[in-house]
Amino acid sequence: MAITASEVKKLREMTGAGMMDCKKALTESNGDFDGAVDILRKQGQKVSAKRADRDTSEGAVFIEIFNNDSEGVIVGLGCETDFVARNEEFQTLGNEIAKLASDKKPSSSEELLALETGGQSLEAKITDFVGKMGEKISIVGYSHLSADKLAAYIHSNGKVGVLVAMDNAGSADYDAIGKDLGMQIAAMNPVALNEDGVDPKVTEREMAIGVERAREEGKPENILDRIAQGYVKKYLQENTLMNQAFVKDPKVTIAQYVKNEGKGMEVKAFERVSVGE
Repeated sequence: MAITASEVKKLREMTGAGMMDCKKALTESNGDFDGAVDILRKQGQKVSAKRADRDTSEGAVFIEIFNNDSEGVIVGLGCETDFVARNEEFQTLGNEIAKLASDKKPSSSEELLALETGGQSLEAKITDFVGKMGEKISIVGYSHLSADKLAAYIHSNGKVGVLVAMDNAGSADYDAIGKDLGMQIAAMNPVALNEDGVDPKVTEREMAIGVERAREEGKPENILDRIAQGYVKKYLQENTLMNQAFVKDPKVTIAQYVKNEGKGMEVKAFERVSVGE
C-alpha cells in the first residue's frame, strides 16, 4: 500500500527513527503504526546484537542524591562515540535512568535493567534507543549507597563520577569534604577505602610481585618475603583512600584531612564509576 509523507512523519515523531526506516516499517506493516513500531524495535534489537562486540569507550556518568542527602545512586551509561555522549537525548536518557534507580533502588545493574518504565523494561527502552542512535549503548556501572550523608562529584569530562558516603556528619561541611574526597577518588582511583577492604587476591598478587622484584634485585631468598611485605605496605598506602596523600595537600593523608575537617565524621564507603577507562 502507498505510505504518505505525513504517516512517515508521524511515525518518525513517535519513535525518533530515521525517515527511510519509518517508511520501510510502515510498508512492511501495511500502514499499521503499532506493527511498524514493533518492526522498528526488532531492528533496534538487531542493531544491538550486531554491535554487541563494540567498545563503549565514550559515555557519561549520572548521579541522583535523595532522601535528605542520605541515599544516592550512580549510573554509568556507555556508548561508542563522543558525538552520541554529548547528544541531548542521550543525556536525557541517562538522567531518566538515574531517576528511575533513585525511585526503585535496585541492588544491581541486572535489576535496574528489568525495571519497568513507560510500559516496557528499561532494557527494552535502551534497545529501542540503540536502534535510534545506531550504536551500542549499555549500562557500564551502577551502585546504590546509603549513609548519614552523601556527596557527589563528577569530573569535568562527565566520564568519571564518584559517590561518597559519610556517617556522623554532624556540623561538618560534608558537601565540601565530599567534593574533595570525590576529586581524590576520581583522580587516584583507590582500590578500597582502607586495608580491610582490599580483596585478599589483590594483596596476594602484590606480595608475589614483590617477591619476584626482590629476587630480580638479587636479594637473599631467606628475606624475600620480608622485603615483599614492604612492597605490599607501600602499595596499600598508595592505593587505599584513607592512607593516600591528599592531592590538595600532600603533607597530610586523607585520614588526617578528614580528622582535621570532619569534626568526628567517618567516611563509610565510596563508589567510583567511569566509562572508557
